[in-house]
Amino acid sequence: MTSADSSFSADLGDGTYRNPVLNADWSDPDVVRDGDDFYLTASSFGRAPGLPLLHSRDLVNWTLIGHALTRLEPAREFTAPRHDCGVWAPSLRRHDDRFWIFWGDPDQGIFQINAPGISGPWTRPHLVKAGKGLIDACPLWDEETGEAYLVHAWAKSRSGVKNRLTGHRMRPDGTGLLDDGEVIVDGDRIPGWFTLEGPKLYRHDGWFWIFAPAGGVETGWQGVLRSRSFSGPYEERIALEQGGTGVNGPHQGGWVRTASGEDWFLHFQSRGPYGRVVHLQPLRWTTEGWPVIGDDGEPVGTHRKPDLPPQRPAAPATDDDFPGGRFGPQWQWTANPGKDWATGHAGDGLRLTCVRTGDAHDLRRLANVLTQRLPGIPAVVEVDLRLDSEEPGARAGLAVLGDAFGWIGLERAADGSVHLVHRFAESVAEHERDAAYSRPAPGGRARLRIETSAGARCRFFADLGDGPRPSGPVFAATPWRWVGALLGLFALAPSGGGHAGAATFTSFRITAAP
Repeated sequence: MTSADSSFSADLGDGTYRNPVLNADWSDPDVVRDGDDFYLTASSFGRAPGLPLLHSRDLVNWTLIGHALTRLEPAREFTAPRHDCGVWAPSLRRHDDRFWIFWGDPDQGIFQINAPGISGPWTRPHLVKAGKGLIDACPLWDEETGEAYLVHAWAKSRSGVKNRLTGHRMRPDGTGLLDDGEVIVDGDRIPGWFTLEGPKLYRHDGWFWIFAPAGGVETGWQGVLRSRSFSGPYEERIALEQGGTGVNGPHQGGWVRTASGEDWFLHFQSRGPYGRVVHLQPLRWTTEGWPVIGDDGEPVGTHRKPDLPPQRPAAPATDDDFPGGRFGPQWQWTANPGKDWATGHAGDGLRLTCVRTGDAHDLRRLANVLTQRLPGIPAVVEVDLRLDSEEPGARAGLAVLGDAFGWIGLERAADGSVHLVHRFAESVAEHERDAAYSRPAPGGRARLRIETSAGARCRFFADLGDGPRPSGPVFAATPWRWVGALLGLFALAPSGGGHAGAATFTSFRITAAP
């Protein structure tokens, strides 16, 4: 049903790999090992379903196997897009024969869900700690003492507080906290450190360890801190920084140890419109017991693969034929979905209902946009579209969505004819406008295409039966706050009563640009 171009795999085929191993917006990754399998989750912010779940057996080749969170809660808060809210920086753990995911919602508090297996069933979100600005939560179950702990960071935008980590003793069942918490690391007391966040909590070699980045997403570094006591005091080191490489940030991630005892670290790099791409770094321990990540503390561009059984080159799926009207796990709505936005049927193709949005012409504010991540390398994106709705003003298309957006698609005119349209809106614009003159689309069909090049520059094309022809000027994709640009499919209708019909998308493909 779905596949990914092998060009998107980081496996070089000769026992080495290149970074990033996940070259798209898999923000704030965390990883856990379960036997011979590795699982990864990432921030999903305001999109649904949330908390993506990826699987690998070699830490290089990853496949997307589903999501742990069906809908965001409380549901009333996510009926419309809130692109920088929702699920921030989850932590994935294995404990007591269950998988656990903790995360902070900056407007609600710290949640957790758990399941007997990675495929679920996952519990509904449980609020562990309520409050504003509580983010980047990570639990620890101490196997030596049987006690449980929780650490989290702070979002200044909600709480007025940042650059500190708060620790709690936690109920072993993860349902609540046993104390009011205390600041266990104050970044203001560490010379040169600022915006300390993203903590991951571990127990190793008799120490409590916190892996936490500082210095900001764009220009910071990955720190490590250790203490004999959970409450501190902690001593700190910088374990990974940009140095002479082109990998800015290197920021926030998770440490994992293979069955043979190798240590690896997965972290993100912020790349503007491409979002936060994921790198894999070797990790070694000094004679003084401190971890050093990468090549003596700098990110590696290529490296030998982990000493693990060979795996076929793989990458998270992108393509989709939408069998039976179903879409693959690579797709997410920009908010909790409404009923019957996508309808099943006997054949192939995604049948999107033309949702009535009144006079709304701003895709950034609409929940019924089905999205997936923009690839981090130059690519060609294509999909077939048939506009089935007979409603004047009904429209559907393929979009690149961020602070600015552009789309190309089909629209039904008042006289019943269908036209190809291409529209866009700048970051500061509240309404879209034409990027090119419309032209008739015989049969109400088109093959839509976007070609991306370096810097996420996008060129739009359409094939109306006479071959692909370019449309409008080059469009520079832009990120949202915290979120990279997205590819989107949508179907809309003007205000009115009754059913507005649908649009059908088929043969969605993303290939690496030649």
